[in-house]
Amino acid sequence: MLPSLLLIELMENKRYGVEYQPIINIINQEIYAFECLARFFDDGKKSIPPDAVFDSLHKSPLSLFQVEYEQKKLQLLNAPDHKKLFLNLDQDSFYACGVEGENNPFLELFSSHSKNDIIVELIENSEINDARMSLAMIDSLSKNKIQTAIDDVFNPQSLISTTVIQLVDFIKLDRCVVTRKQDEDFLHLVKSIIDYAHLLGKQIVLEGIENKGDLLFAEQLNVDYVQGYLYRDRFITIAV
Repeated sequence: MLPSLLLIELMENKRYGVEYQPIINIINQEIYAFECLARFFDDGKKSIPPDAVFDSLHKSPLSLFQVEYEQKKLQLLNAPDHKKLFLNLDQDSFYACGVEGENNPFLELFSSHSKNDIIVELIENSEINDARMSLAMIDSLSKNKIQTAIDDVFNPQSLISTTVIQLVDFIKLDRCVVTRKQDEDFLHLVKSIIDYAHLLGKQIVLEGIENKGDLLFAEQLNVDYVQGYLYRDRFITIAV
């Protein structure tokens, strides 16, 4: 958690940035899309952990909405041309403004953006209410022809909603899949999810690819795309 004064100063001065991390086609190693990640800085331009910022913001829903909305505008404004964008969007942020349906500010923002195809990336669930909000959010986005992805699947601290997995277009596997690549029992479950996704025409992204060995493992799993520090030379970071 951040000290209140630091959080207020950050918001008032909009010490925001964005990092675009490439999502790589595993077959040809070309950039398929970018994931847009929020970045924050103090008055000395020192990086502040995004998790600490968002954990603090959850105490104030309207502040959470305000920061998330400003971040999304920044991410879309500076996005590389003609690449798909994966935009992380907390379910709490989406509903914090109290406006649902066509007039939700996030829906209006995404629908008005024409430079990139947008995939909204929902965080994986940590409680039942998260899953309910995810389903409602997927429905709203789908009605506006916006694709969705579910993030952090197989993260040990998250729950899996099978209905959410059924409805999204992309499934992003948490980096723990790479760290547990010697766990054969676990991999049976991972491979089942991948096979299921492909059967229904969904696509799989594996995170946490840091070296050539991880990439070979991803190829063996038959995922569609990979992401991680192996491709850090293609990261794009913008500080405002």
